[in-house]
Amino acid sequence: MTDTTSAAPARPAFPAGTILGYPRIGRRRELKKAVEAFWAGAIDADELEATAADLRAATRERLASLGLGPTDASIPESFSFYDQVLDAAVTVGALPSRFAGLAGADGSVDLAGYFTIARGEGENPPLEMTKWFDSNYHYLVPEIGQETPFRLASDRIVREFEEARAAGFVTRPVIVGPVTFLLLSKAADDAPEGFRPLSRLADLLPVYTELLSRLSAAGAPWVQLDEPALVSESIDEPRDAVVAAAREAYDVLGAAADRPALFVAAPYGSLDDALPALAATPVEAISLDLVRGSIPSGLDAATASALAAKTLVGGVVDGHNIWRGDLEAAFGKLTELLSLSPDVTVSTSTSLLHVPHDVDDEPELDERLTSWLAFADQKVAQVAVLARGIVDGHESIQEELTAATAALADRASAPGVRVPAVREREAALTEADFRRGAYADRLAAQDAALSLPFLPTTTIGSFPQTADIRRSRAQLAKGLITEAEYLGRMRDEIKRVVDLQEEIGIDVIVHGEPERNDMVQYFAENLEGFAVTRNGWVQSYGSRCTRPSILWGDVWRPAPITVEWSAYTQSLTEKPVKGMLTGPVTILAWSFVRDDQPLGETARQVALALRDEIADLEEAGIRVVQVDEPALRELLPLKKAAQGEYLDWSVGSFRLATSGVANGTQIHTHLCYSEFGVVIDAIRNLDADVTSIEAARSRMEVVHDIQRSGFEHGIGPGVYDIHSPRVPSVAEVTELLETALQAIPGRQLWVNPDCGLKTRGYDETVASLRNIIEATRGVRERAAVSA
Repeated sequence: MTDTTSAAPARPAFPAGTILGYPRIGRRRELKKAVEAFWAGAIDADELEATAADLRAATRERLASLGLGPTDASIPESFSFYDQVLDAAVTVGALPSRFAGLAGADGSVDLAGYFTIARGEGENPPLEMTKWFDSNYHYLVPEIGQETPFRLASDRIVREFEEARAAGFVTRPVIVGPVTFLLLSKAADDAPEGFRPLSRLADLLPVYTELLSRLSAAGAPWVQLDEPALVSESIDEPRDAVVAAAREAYDVLGAAADRPALFVAAPYGSLDDALPALAATPVEAISLDLVRGSIPSGLDAATASALAAKTLVGGVVDGHNIWRGDLEAAFGKLTELLSLSPDVTVSTSTSLLHVPHDVDDEPELDERLTSWLAFADQKVAQVAVLARGIVDGHESIQEELTAATAALADRASAPGVRVPAVREREAALTEADFRRGAYADRLAAQDAALSLPFLPTTTIGSFPQTADIRRSRAQLAKGLITEAEYLGRMRDEIKRVVDLQEEIGIDVIVHGEPERNDMVQYFAENLEGFAVTRNGWVQSYGSRCTRPSILWGDVWRPAPITVEWSAYTQSLTEKPVKGMLTGPVTILAWSFVRDDQPLGETARQVALALRDEIADLEEAGIRVVQVDEPALRELLPLKKAAQGEYLDWSVGSFRLATSGVANGTQIHTHLCYSEFGVVIDAIRNLDADVTSIEAARSRMEVVHDIQRSGFEHGIGPGVYDIHSPRVPSVAEVTELLETALQAIPGRQLWVNPDCGLKTRGYDETVASLRNIIEATRGVRERAAVSA
């Protein structure tokens, strides 16, 4: 498909096949383990750097063995110790003022300082964290003000390219592009009201220009600038300003005299009106996500002419999910893309950061299911196949295309993919199945049943997963202890957690979830239609990794899942106990979900299974049930035209799960790390009695959205950032509570951490909870005096 006879711009050839990024945690989470060992002081910075260098070397060798060229820039250098947005911030010297002391005279930050910015230290909170577009990856939010200095403060991206070159590889450096970097930033605390980080674009571009010059001097033929913000209509900036910024940025960078060729990658959707702006700039290659987006059409003559002179990189292999996919259809899209440019190559739609390493690492999965799957390595191989078809023609890859088509047909006809009883139950639903009683009636019934104090306190559900808990789970899996021994150990842990909460003074008790390996996987293991992996790890944030389950068929519940644990917990205390469930949207968002039917249909199947579980919890005497939906905002489509339909089915699935209970049963939900203002109406429509949300890192910014919305149900804005090892002081929690009370009536307010405590240690957890309770009691006393 690459026409080498036509007149082409003077630029290095772009590879026939590439990927936008690759998992960086290591096949056995080697990076996670090394980073956490560094944090614990078990290894030093040199040892961590050595582990990282080994991982990068192994990645390059692996990608070359799978069919990417070792010397044609098809292998991206997309490594990060923690987060790619933090990497960009450190590269351009954009540090918050509270961390300015971490930088050397040249603006550089060592590894210890880098991690301090990510995790916080002492009284200095870390950068805020939020979701990366519509994925389950979290990025760190840079803080930019009018006076934030920009300079090339780190040359790590250059050194990693040189490291690869010394090993015989010519790779493609990757960095977050300047427009996306500023659009994902927030105004620094000292910035004037109304300040927009994007206004600093002209100040930032010289730093990127200098970086490009350094990469060119090092011999990099191409550089990849990731600009996913250009596809999103959910960015808090006028769309015309975003498009104008893209034009300005790449006019400036493209005009640099000494630079590599520029490849602008725009995953997660279609570029739409940003495509003509990019096409008009001197960039040499543009990626198009052809999984979430489509082939551009209706282009004006100038844009069509400009695109015809560029390399168009067709993202036809899904980087966001694990299905083998339709390679014949993918090749067809590449062929269609030829109508726009004679220079077409193949890529993944997104970075492969979002998928596990290798299906071959999963010998315990059913062989039939495995034949339907493609993890990162299999997707690289698919890219290589399609690239061979680009060069040698369709017939050269017919065998591989036919095999993929046969796998699709086998998947469609397999037992369990469609279960008549599940589909009949869903078809019989009526509007009444989605409605509860009036909130005022529920509030009165719950006040009478629960007798909770002003500013009731609770936690989100999980308590620290200790080494003993994990060891017991591993011993059970290996047959080293009996089921009865395991259950006894878990009950002992639950009693310890309950006693601790009673002693600290928490009002609504949780059982701590010691029996759960993961808030989604635990349910996947107990519901039909799911499979779980052994080594299917993906990075969620920093060193935090998860194993998304595979939702491959119709979902139903064969037996109660949580009831026995909750009933046991309630037997240990007179206080109300929360039953803890993961909601249907989050189960979908944090799993690899079937792509052969609408997501809303799958969500309703999961909701019906949860509805049965809630009914059994209520029958067992549990009067508070939390159905977590931290991913509600995460799955919101980036395009506004698709958001209404999504909110309809996502809210509807939650209501289907929770609307079968009596008025006196209190339904909680939990949401975290999202911009809540854009979905506040959806949160209201969930009709939960109490909603707990992340708020500590953002210093209660969300309460103003809540106030403006007129939200009337119970609300628990978090006062403890559990994603940092910091222990919040009594004064800090008090300030957060008083800020919340200025915006939210006290009768609505609950007190809780931002999220579950699973990843924290017991010492910091206990100290933090004690401070929360002490602060709450102080605020209660002052409120009683002033009443």
